[in-house]
Amino acid sequence: MIIPVILSGGSGTRLWPLSRALYPKQLLSLAGETTMLQDTVFRLASTPDTGPVYCVCNESHRFLVAEQLRETDAVIGEIILEPSGRNTAPAAAVAAMLIADRHPGALMLVLPADHVILDPEAFGAAVAAGKTAAGEGELVTFGIVPASPETGYGYIRAAVKNDDEKKGAYKVLEFVEKPDRETAEHYLASGGYFWNSGIFLFKAETYLFELEAFAPAIPAACREALQNAVEDLDFLRLDPEAFLASPSDSIDYAVMEKTARAALVPLDAGWNDIGAWSALWDVQERDDAGNVKKGDVMVHDVRNSYIHATSRLVTAVGLDGHIIVETADAVLVASRACVQDVKVLVEELKKKERNEVLTHRKVYRPWGSYETVDFSERFKVKRITVKPGAALSLQKHQYRAEHWIVVRGSALVTLGDKKITLMEDQSTYIPVGAYHRLENPGETPLELIEVQSGSYLEEDDIVRIEDRYGRQ
Repeated sequence: MIIPVILSGGSGTRLWPLSRALYPKQLLSLAGETTMLQDTVFRLASTPDTGPVYCVCNESHRFLVAEQLRETDAVIGEIILEPSGRNTAPAAAVAAMLIADRHPGALMLVLPADHVILDPEAFGAAVAAGKTAAGEGELVTFGIVPASPETGYGYIRAAVKNDDEKKGAYKVLEFVEKPDRETAEHYLASGGYFWNSGIFLFKAETYLFELEAFAPAIPAACREALQNAVEDLDFLRLDPEAFLASPSDSIDYAVMEKTARAALVPLDAGWNDIGAWSALWDVQERDDAGNVKKGDVMVHDVRNSYIHATSRLVTAVGLDGHIIVETADAVLVASRACVQDVKVLVEELKKKERNEVLTHRKVYRPWGSYETVDFSERFKVKRITVKPGAALSLQKHQYRAEHWIVVRGSALVTLGDKKITLMEDQSTYIPVGAYHRLENPGETPLELIEVQSGSYLEEDDIVRIEDRYGRQ
């Protein structure tokens, strides 16, 4: 049996302003109708003999990840919460410990949640080709057959010229860093070099054995983090102190570059790691002028560009090879040749403590979502949507009062020791310091407008008394 392990801890800073720290690229619908995390799950339909899905994600993304996985109808083995990212080796180690205990002898298929694979059948065939080698103790990685002399990827050299095949996989000779253009052209011409995909197939026990040999501090920290883990609703919350004591290393650095068991299966399946906006231009259908247009977009004399509008009309004139991405609170304009530098902008936003690097105006919560419509010094207006049967926490505010106006659906409001039912076009007032809760007792989404007023209007002015989602 193959147990998929999806690593969903990335932040995708080069895809800002769509990708944000609290809503990263793997949770977005960038290359199709479903999100990249969901695409990763759906791709498993082409792989042989798969078992329950294990997912490792950031604690702050847990409810979004759980909701998106639920929508796929996949059988979930565990959603493991990292208190903070420690790279791929510790994340895979925790999953391997659980799998070795629950599914002895099973293979782990380690998958990043933010890749595009245009040919799932070819992907499934590559996984099938690696099963025998992985079952006999090899650590299999999937090398992407290079289509161009790419300088943005690391490479793996395998013994394909010598036909040194190890039961469907070739012996890995070396891992090499991202090359310059001339070196990349040499790799492409010489053959035997593959882009490093970060996708792996191996027995959980084999990975842990090799990790103990080459990076023992990682399994030691992970074992303690797992021993002291806490079940929290649908999640397994790792012990923060123990997990953060682990070295922050990749699977490649911790094991694959050192082991004698590394093997490679070539993968030619339309793979892209969507590392920058130019990659989305590469993988999506373009019009006769070479443009990819998403949303409400109008152009004149524009060629070879990617233009994405999310909340308003975006127009462009006389451009060639550009990226334009619009959200409700930010706009990015860049040359396609310079999109890697978006990360520099994001670092500047972090230094200035700009909220645009963290989240969108529309913020998702386990009960639904809210979107800031307008704000000034002493007021803020939000559009709030509550899922059927869901409820906000019982809470109070020290500095703000709130007015709620129901637009659609029905609301059950707890205000002090009273219960109030509100229907469409009805409203209520929540004074400063009053205990209150908002619930949706209906079978359709509840939509309301919230008007806040007071001397301080930030989200940390919430004192939670009780919360069904386990939030502090």
